[in-house]
Amino acid sequence: MFKHLRKWFVTRFFGCSQRRVRLVSKDGRCNIEFGNVEAKSRLIFFVDIWTTVLDLKWRYKMTIFITAFLGSWFFFGLLWYVVAYIHKDLPEFHPPANHTPCVEHINGLTSAFLFSLETQVTIGYGFRCVTEQCGTAIFLLIFQSILGVIINSFMCGAILAKISRPKKRAKTITFSKNAVISKRGGKLCLLIRVANLRKSLLIGSHIYGKLLRTTITPEGETIILDQININFVVDAGNENLFFISPLTIYHVIDHTSPFFHMAAETLPQQDFELVVFLDGTVEATSATCQVRTSYVPEEVLWGYRFAPIVSKTKEGKYRVDFHNFSKTVEVETPHCAMCLYNEKDARAKMKRGYDNPNFVLSEVNETDDTKM
Repeated sequence: MFKHLRKWFVTRFFGCSQRRVRLVSKDGRCNIEFGNVEAKSRLIFFVDIWTTVLDLKWRYKMTIFITAFLGSWFFFGLLWYVVAYIHKDLPEFHPPANHTPCVEHINGLTSAFLFSLETQVTIGYGFRCVTEQCGTAIFLLIFQSILGVIINSFMCGAILAKISRPKKRAKTITFSKNAVISKRGGKLCLLIRVANLRKSLLIGSHIYGKLLRTTITPEGETIILDQININFVVDAGNENLFFISPLTIYHVIDHTSPFFHMAAETLPQQDFELVVFLDGTVEATSATCQVRTSYVPEEVLWGYRFAPIVSKTKEGKYRVDFHNFSKTVEVETPHCAMCLYNEKDARAKMKRGYDNPNFVLSEVNETDDTKM
């Protein structure tokens, strides 16, 4: 009991300092920043203003949304006030009784702002209106109407696109907390469990992985975040997955795998990050989305397998128990991949046998020395 308490104490209070730095967090966010970017390169973000607005956080987007409408209403309100001021339609000019204003019932800056708002959002209360007296007012009315449509289209489209981004669909795809290494089909495999929390499918799903680690080339160059392809498959392949129930994907640890020379004892001392990607098309919107997560050596359990989670009820329905989604069970597993393959080679050699070219068969004649 004291051993478990000490382990909990060390993990609780000292685990933060020993925690490995991730490039990709468990929920798929990338831990990277760009420094010393030239000012000219930053202007490219304003050239691609649509993507820049979509990538903004909601608080900034709503600030731009409110500012765009209030700013345009107030700006055109000032212009309407200037038109009324130049044409001497305001009460302080004491216009005669037969005076025809450019805009009816504009008595000051407040009424000009209200007319600007009514014009741009096409409310049309019928109290204030443009007359045919001023060509400037007619041109300003047309210009504000066109610009108002553009602002409405851009801002409402940005809000709608932000809401319907496939990134939110990716939140309903979840990966197991840990990856496990155990035997599957007579081979040593690294296994990960993934589930779709919605009943709607991801069409054309494709899953793959990247192993990130620091390597040194024969020329002495140190490459940080060197990427190595990791092939993940299910029993039917790694493309066009029938993703209606949780799947257990696996990577076969063979001679070409970067995990081949690792063992149960050396795995925690390794320095790598396994990033897993799942690409697919959302069935409802036909938009392509990507889900990603990562595993560090402490999250890879050697000698475990996942507990079963799919069962069949008495009513004939298949039931998925997500309580056991990340639950693992300890199983007998080879110490390392090399041990497993050496054992298989030894068994194969024992079955085959070998010819000895120096072996000579000599016949021996038996004589019966005993006479009856």
